[in-house]
Amino acid sequence: MNQMNSPLIRIGVFYDGNYFLKISDYYYFQHERKARISMEGLHEYIRHQVAEEEDVDVRLSQIIDAHFFRGRLSATEARDKDRLFHDRLLDDILMNMSITTHYMPLKTRDGRLQEKGVDVWLALEALELALHKSFDVIVLIAGDSDYVPLIKKLNTIGTRVMLLNWDFKYVDFKGENRVTRASQQLLEHSTYPVAMHDVIDNGLASGDELIETLFVNTPEPASYPSVKPVRPTGPTAAGPVGTVGISTIKNLKNGFGFVVMPPNNLFFSYADMAEGDFNDLREGDWVEFTVGRNHRDEDCARNVRKAQAPAEGEEGYEEESEEHEHESAGSPERL
Repeated sequence: MNQMNSPLIRIGVFYDGNYFLKISDYYYFQHERKARISMEGLHEYIRHQVAEEEDVDVRLSQIIDAHFFRGRLSATEARDKDRLFHDRLLDDILMNMSITTHYMPLKTRDGRLQEKGVDVWLALEALELALHKSFDVIVLIAGDSDYVPLIKKLNTIGTRVMLLNWDFKYVDFKGENRVTRASQQLLEHSTYPVAMHDVIDNGLASGDELIETLFVNTPEPASYPSVKPVRPTGPTAAGPVGTVGISTIKNLKNGFGFVVMPPNNLFFSYADMAEGDFNDLREGDWVEFTVGRNHRDEDCARNVRKAQAPAEGEEGYEEESEEHEHESAGSPERL
């Protein structure tokens, strides 16, 4: 029964940031919902779910602390990879939600940026705060088996653990299979394991308002000012950095695309949109863009927006030959 005379249920929420952002990207680019996860909506869902599991009125189910852990690029690297705007946008969301941020520098190993030590930091903070703030329930948004020792320790001090986990797979823009699945050990040791992929799909199918609030319903802000450039009269070839161009989209997959620009197509991503939603683009659409350079010093398309096709009779591009189709500039690493 939901008893108002029951004690307040104190909730602490702990995000594995990389895991959460991967989930949000999945719903934005892969899932039919085509929207990012709303942290405000997620917290509201957590309150209701904990109230149901703890058998109390939802007014007695309150999040009193929340923490977000993630590896982070340096300012210079974020600038070179065009991540400064999106990192700041995330910071604004976390700040407005009163979520405490914990960042560690990403390390380069074997030529790849890797996140090291974040899981240990999260575990130590969660255990310490559980002892000092006497959380009744800790909600863990993670899927790695490295968090099993944390859950075992929380169990010994009487703090229940709700694990929000996702299970899905898809094919990325390279044609490679990507799988996200929570560790079986995590599921076994958690007090309240919640299979969010099923919760969301079932809730969307039934029109559950609480599940609808899990998604952001406003367009994602653009990285660049929405200033209309001087539009060319027809298709133009890539020129120096800052040159305004117009062409068609060759490929679109999972948040990335290529603008037709022989001999090597120009790579762009959702972060390069000047206005509109990346998910509204279609292959063959005409777009305006400015020529930029990526962190590999290769040409790419920036400040991308939809455009009208040139008037009939204006010279267009010949279709790109197969030998160049896979030589496009750019890399998903810049996200």
